[in-house]
Amino acid sequence: MTKLLYQADSYLKEFSAQVVSVDLATRAIVLDQTAFYPGGGGQPCDFGTLKINDVLYVVEKVKKQGDDVYHFISGSEPLPAPGAASFGTLDWARRYQLMRTHTAMHILCGVVWRDYGAKVTGGDMEPLKGRMDFEFESMRGELVKEIESRINLEVQKGSDVQVKILPRAEAFQIPDLIRTKINLLPEGIAEVRTVEIVGLDLQADGGTHVRNTAEVGKIRVVDYKSKGSVNKRIYVEIE
Repeated sequence: MTKLLYQADSYLKEFSAQVVSVDLATRAIVLDQTAFYPGGGGQPCDFGTLKINDVLYVVEKVKKQGDDVYHFISGSEPLPAPGAASFGTLDWARRYQLMRTHTAMHILCGVVWRDYGAKVTGGDMEPLKGRMDFEFESMRGELVKEIESRINLEVQKGSDVQVKILPRAEAFQIPDLIRTKINLLPEGIAEVRTVEIVGLDLQADGGTHVRNTAEVGKIRVVDYKSKGSVNKRIYVEIE
């Protein structure tokens, strides 16, 4: 089971670990712990490098499979043997952009839920841009401008972003913890990680975030579309 270091500290840029296993067919390395985010919840996986036995391996993809995190390696260098010591380094510029973007998406979700009562039906993001779908019956330019103004007011407040890991039973006593149309949390999960933008939003979430909304930067709503009778999509970019 790979220990997920990013869950407790999203700002961890480097980390030491030990190689647990290697998949030669897919050129993947499993570590006993990792700061690489493996993707999920609309947030892409991290990139970076692993230095093992004086060889610098480029991590081109990361994926969680069961309880293990697989770091897929580009190139043709021979892979290390289990037990080897590893030193990982994230592509921090990209990761931090994704952290700012993910927190921006939670601000958008929090404002839309608080002010309009609309649940999320889907979402996706890249560094400094993303889209989110909501249960709106109608969407118009005036409403979009209003939403943009309100989400940027939340950025300017400089609210803290707090992460907690709670027992499942305790977490599900929190009203409206799941904002998505469908509850995506597996039945067997014993603990739930929550992300709270203090005073605005509290959700179950496994991704990485900044510590304060002031780090996000200005959020621009660049487009919106109807994706069905009660499904409207909002596109944002982060400056």
